Amino acid sequence: MNADTPSPEPERGSAPTSIDTSVPHSARVWNYWLGGKDNYAADREAGDQFLQRFPQVPAFARQGRGFLMRAITYLVREAGVRQFLDLGTGMPTANNTHEVAQTYAPESSIVYVDNDPLVLTHAHALLVGTPEGKTDYIHADIRDPERITAAARERLDFDRPIALVLMGVLGHIDADEVPRIIRTLLDALPSGSYLAMWDGTDTDPGVMAALEEYNANAPLPYRHRSPEWISALFDGLEIVEPGLVPCPQWRPDPAEVGTTPDAPSVAGVARKP
Repeated sequence: MNADTPSPEPERGSAPTSIDTSVPHSARVWNYWLGGKDNYAADREAGDQFLQRFPQVPAFARQGRGFLMRAITYLVREAGVRQFLDLGTGMPTANNTHEVAQTYAPESSIVYVDNDPLVLTHAHALLVGTPEGKTDYIHADIRDPERITAAARERLDFDRPIALVLMGVLGHIDADEVPRIIRTLLDALPSGSYLAMWDGTDTDPGVMAALEEYNANAPLPYRHRSPEWISALFDGLEIVEPGLVPCPQWRPDPAEVGTTPDAPSVAGVARKP
């Protein structure tokens, strides 16, 4: 366990104490697709229904996780970033942001942010890091970026570059809210910071049909958007090669190239001037 004690967080006390396991939850369904164990019968049933419509979805989930691993590795080993603000953390599985970052730079500091009471119950797992580094958790809503940055300032050094990490979470947010959220968060970060992000696109009819059926019963719908809409969120930033591409095309492991169809997604890493 990290030797640093997490700062008291007033948001923690406001989280609901009960979790309804009788209805599917997107974080748990995603955990199921990734082969995790933090899911329930309702989640597996919803996940299997999606699989009937689109059986490639577990492979697509792994592509998103693969992009996270490669992006964090780039940011640590090539860009020299040592601080990460990861929003929409979701359920902890393998190769979380702190695990990847602290593998290459044990002194890295990672702050996770989520407003899900289920994630809150698993925060102790997220808070396991290296003795040299720092791993912390903020219970807050992504729709309140001002509150997030205020809390993050107590945990990270805003005079040094910070990587803002958003992996497949913006589809849960209303489209008209997203640009303001991204701008507010990036404006608060110092020059030399980075945005690492992927989200799902509306380019695959099979995925869209399965998603429509899933969203009909999901308490937290997920919406795919156009590649142009997602790409516009990187405006004003210096985009790292190979640019904005589907998850598996971003600096891929040669052994994985062509093993599955590309997930309908836009992924990229970009530097704030």
